[in-house]
Amino acid sequence: MKCAFLVIGFLSVALGFVGIFVPVLPTTPFLLLAAALFFRSSPRAYAWLMQHRWLGPYIRSFREDRAIPLRAKVLALSLLWITSVHCIVFLFDSWWLRLLMGGIAVGVTVYLLSFKTRRIHE
Repeated sequence: MKCAFLVIGFLSVALGFVGIFVPVLPTTPFLLLAAALFFRSSPRAYAWLMQHRWLGPYIRSFREDRAIPLRAKVLALSLLWITSVHCIVFLFDSWWLRLLMGGIAVGVTVYLLSFKTRRIHE
């Protein structure tokens, strides 16, 4: 199981790294997942990630102040609502699917807004 955690952890690190440069791909969630997997599988990989010059600050920042950068919040909420409205208006025919999609969008919005906003990227 440790080997699987390690492989998935490195895959998450790769996706998180790509997310630094690709605005649609979130960075912090992938790095948090990698940290959790490394913590369970390899103290050496966990220490490497936490002390990494570029990736470590994303994890430490979220762990210390539980804040999401303003840019990430705006991007996530914008993409969420554009996709949700598109599905509700153009894709879903039944009322219960529309209601479910709207409920999920509201739930995710409330969850994201429950975190503090970090205005300056450190």
